[in-house]
Amino acid sequence: MEENGTSGLLGVLGGGLLAFVQNIAMSFYNLGYAITHPGLWLDWSNSESIMRFVYYGASVELLYVILTTVLILTALGMWRHSILWGLVRGLEGFSNGLGRFFAWAGLIMVLQQVLIVFTQRIFARPDMSFGLGLTLSLDISWWSEELKLYNAMIVVFCLAYTFVQGGHVRVDLLYSPASYRTKKVIDMVGSVIFMLPMAVLTWLYAWFFLWRHLIVPNPSASENLDRLLNKARALRWNVETIGFSPNGFTGYFLFKILIVLMCAMIFLQGVTFFWRSYLEWREGEESEGKYHDHDRIEQGEDAYDHAEF
Repeated sequence: MEENGTSGLLGVLGGGLLAFVQNIAMSFYNLGYAITHPGLWLDWSNSESIMRFVYYGASVELLYVILTTVLILTALGMWRHSILWGLVRGLEGFSNGLGRFFAWAGLIMVLQQVLIVFTQRIFARPDMSFGLGLTLSLDISWWSEELKLYNAMIVVFCLAYTFVQGGHVRVDLLYSPASYRTKKVIDMVGSVIFMLPMAVLTWLYAWFFLWRHLIVPNPSASENLDRLLNKARALRWNVETIGFSPNGFTGYFLFKILIVLMCAMIFLQGVTFFWRSYLEWREGEESEGKYHDHDRIEQGEDAYDHAEF
């Protein structure tokens, strides 16, 4: 009986490994086919193209295309560290650039709140108008609810930026006393075991959550491509524009888009952090913080770095 259990386990593992290799091999074909036939999924005048875009946006095929790309880049980077350092610098620069730009949304949010208070309490106006020639006039409740969009943009686009800057709070029980190389191993394992799977799982839920607020009939993660293509015959756009109040903010579908973008940013940062940790592990302590673009508060003073307790 034990032999049957062992052989069954080996069969499952062998089947899983075979499926993994097959999907990796098929990813080259799938990527090439998608690139050479863009009309099948980018021609949004065709309802079937929209449904293909929805299906493949959270599909096994896309997952393995991304996984294969990461594996190839990792292998090249292990062969030539300069390639991996270039990728790390580029992706961290991308995160830093987005974060520094969208951090200004905090200032816009404060200024808009001040205008709302002055308009509502001092001038006793029910609306606010902006524009030169073409004026945008909306109810004061619309502008008040729209403040949440600025807050969401800060969270989404400054998340990876804060991670790069070492500003996230972390509770270290085993990490702090560990040796330098052990810390880098923990960082690599944490990226692969926690950060990347969390980003992928959240994307899978967020992707269909987004499209259920953009089109009808509503797509579902449990439906295969053929079922979605059948639904495409009755497809129409139905963008969510319902506010929490009669004259409130009407762009709540933007929050769903931001959730998907947040998952992409976390995934990219997880890959980048794995690559940086690997390079610092291989090259030793002298490479720690190499090419790190830290913010500066004052001349010679590092920004808030690695909050721990």
